[in-house]
Amino acid sequence: MSLTLATLIPGLLMLLFGAALLSGRATVPALLKAFPRSNTAAIVFFGGGAIWFLYKVWHLPEADFGQYRTLLAIAFGAIAVLSFKFVPDFLAVRGLCVLILLGASPLLDAAYMQYDQPQRLFMVSVVYFFIALSIYLGASPYRLRDFFEWLFRQPSRGRTLGGIFAGYGLLLVIVAFTY
Repeated sequence: MSLTLATLIPGLLMLLFGAALLSGRATVPALLKAFPRSNTAAIVFFGGGAIWFLYKVWHLPEADFGQYRTLLAIAFGAIAVLSFKFVPDFLAVRGLCVLILLGASPLLDAAYMQYDQPQRLFMVSVVYFFIALSIYLGASPYRLRDFFEWLFRQPSRGRTLGGIFAGYGLLLVIVAFTY
């Protein structure tokens, strides 16, 4: 992946999320408040994260337990399927965290050793922020529900966060074309 694309992807995602928060539509808070316990979102995000993870496990090299990849894929696949039955609460949040953690690797790989491009740090910083946030929310997914409750208690908070996301997303989109 090129550094331009690696910067453009998070920039567009942040711009899109920020624009949704800035829009002031009543459906945005309703969707975000329903997201943590949504079964549909759990299937999409946790299912997508599980498939991506199983793909990575299946393609492990020999040095990284590749000789056990069939056993590992079966075990992790069973855990993913059984999660929908035995721990359905907040699977959407955990799935989003898995996708962010798996998606961070190609983004950071694109910026690796690119010392002649200091503007790459705008993208790298936000990716590391979301890695830390994903680890935190993966361990305590109910915190996202609590955050959304706090955020939408006053409409100005959602718009402020939307402005921050949209502004930084726009900055990343601009930076993406400076490499």
